[in-house]
Amino acid sequence: MMVSAPLASTARLALQEPRDGLAADPPPPGAHHGSWRVAALGALGVVFGDIGTSPLYAFQVAIRAAGPAPSMTPAVMGIISLIFWALTIVVALKYVTIVMNADNDGEGGILALLSLVTVPISSPGHRLPFLVVIGVCGAALLFGDGIITPAISVLSAVEGLKVAVPNVGGVIVPATLVILIGLFLIQRFGTAAIGKLFGPVMAGWFVIIGVLGIRGIVEAPQILEAINPRYAVDFLIQAPTVSFAVFGATFLALTGAEALYADMGHFSARAIRIAWFGLVFPALLLNYFGQGALLLQHPDAADNPFFKLAPPALVLPIVILATAATVIASQALISGVFSLTRQAMIMRLSPRMQVVSTSSLAYGQIYISVVNWALMCGTLAVVITFRTSDSLAAAYGIAVSGTMLITTILLHDVMRHLWRWPAALAGAVTALFGAIDATFMLANATKIADGGWLPLAIGSLVATIMIAWRLGTSITADHIAREAIPLSDFLAHLDETLVARLPGCGVFVTRQVDRVSPMILHHVAHNRVLHENVVLLTVVPTRRPRISASERLEIQSLGHGFHRITVKIGFMQRPDIATAIRGCAKLGLEFCRDNVHYYIAHESIVRRQKHSALSPPIWAIFNFLNRMSLRSPDYFHLPPKAVMEVGFRVEI
Repeated sequence: MMVSAPLASTARLALQEPRDGLAADPPPPGAHHGSWRVAALGALGVVFGDIGTSPLYAFQVAIRAAGPAPSMTPAVMGIISLIFWALTIVVALKYVTIVMNADNDGEGGILALLSLVTVPISSPGHRLPFLVVIGVCGAALLFGDGIITPAISVLSAVEGLKVAVPNVGGVIVPATLVILIGLFLIQRFGTAAIGKLFGPVMAGWFVIIGVLGIRGIVEAPQILEAINPRYAVDFLIQAPTVSFAVFGATFLALTGAEALYADMGHFSARAIRIAWFGLVFPALLLNYFGQGALLLQHPDAADNPFFKLAPPALVLPIVILATAATVIASQALISGVFSLTRQAMIMRLSPRMQVVSTSSLAYGQIYISVVNWALMCGTLAVVITFRTSDSLAAAYGIAVSGTMLITTILLHDVMRHLWRWPAALAGAVTALFGAIDATFMLANATKIADGGWLPLAIGSLVATIMIAWRLGTSITADHIAREAIPLSDFLAHLDETLVARLPGCGVFVTRQVDRVSPMILHHVAHNRVLHENVVLLTVVPTRRPRISASERLEIQSLGHGFHRITVKIGFMQRPDIATAIRGCAKLGLEFCRDNVHYYIAHESIVRRQKHSALSPPIWAIFNFLNRMSLRSPDYFHLPPKAVMEVGFRVEI
């Protein structure tokens, strides 16, 4: 029988033990911050780190892309107008106002958005739906962003030393490498200890860049006329040869917009919106307008307008603050990639990896060693290869613009089928945002030869890994399902097959919900014994980020000493079968308390010589990933001394 309502209530109490994994419900987003005011302050340090440090390089790169001209005024006015309207339409309207409504139980990000679309993500099959493929591509591009963001952010901040201390160009790259190495080395300790400092530091950062902007605007208030979009249009028309280059450089002001959406799981939408409209948006606009005003008065400041906005005596302190801000921005991206990887594992788009929780309070603070060292190697290689933020800027925009375009495509499906918007309205919104995103992407595509190939190469590699893993695991699951037999047939002949029933409880972890998997058949055929009580346990990933304790367990008695237990988990939760079994004991399954033995399949997967479902390249990738994947007992957090792996061969 299924767990009744009273027992479900008991389950909630039973599972709320002070342990890890599925032991207790994680706090709702932003709950541990006490109030939305505190949450908004915390959001400043996590959500806005990337976009908040864009003024360090965005306008500087854009003005250089405009090239030399008899008068700098048209370029300055046009670029500032472009930045103003880009921030207003893409960030304030698209992401903060609309996209953030597409949350999956409070979680955001492109994989959360993908889980909302009306296509079967985890169903068997050898072909992936189009929306799933592009969603995977968008997630893959974010991995490229996770490599490039720390490199360009820290590099651009350290380059401010050249303004404060001339002739120090030789130490820029070494200093950047030291900072980045230190950043990645401390990841395993988590951000709990320093997380509370992020908000105040970034709050100070936004106040200071806003004040610097006001200082520049006071000297040339005519820059405020750039709010008129006519300046942007006139510049693009009058300078067609550099328009695309400028448009691509302008896009750098938007990098980090995806973080507004991706970090919804850590802070409520309300807190993020308040922080954006209350401080971040005004500070960014003031600083960009201030940099433009500076160049109207002093065109020779184009080599580093951000730091030259400051009085000479304050340049060095601002360089130090900027470096701290970029480290925070980098930390946010690294943590975001960790979260994205965990989501991908639960959605069966990535092989299993060891996930370590670094905080008992903040659920989103995790550490994945393999990902951390891969990011570090990639980031250091990028800094050594490109050496300056200007050179790296060409590699930066295309990854983010591609992800933004994919977000718009997925959003259309959500608007039509989840929100039930009229086709005309959803089409108009998609056309507006899609046209802007596509233009930015095309503009950035002109820089492929100059470095834009880097995120595309990283994204292609990650997307291939995800698709190969998804196809391989799907085909393997299909094969195992075909080898399984109906549960009723198995139970009907059970007594004829077994020699004895042993004391205790045997927990068989299986993917099959209503059939008996080859693992159990193999075990019975060879050993001819089973425990007195047998649990067929299935972990079911859902499309929701988190499943509450009261909904997590379903228990059904099958007779003959068999019970089926279904453990539902969200894609932001990690499976912990041992904890789930302890919860079942408190629900009335007394045999789950002691003498529990776990059985798990160890599939030896080989490729058929003829008519294989996987092409040789995809098979090679899948086979390598399968061998490197975290072992099932470790992934499910099973006690090592109580586990027996049952091996059998699978040909695909």
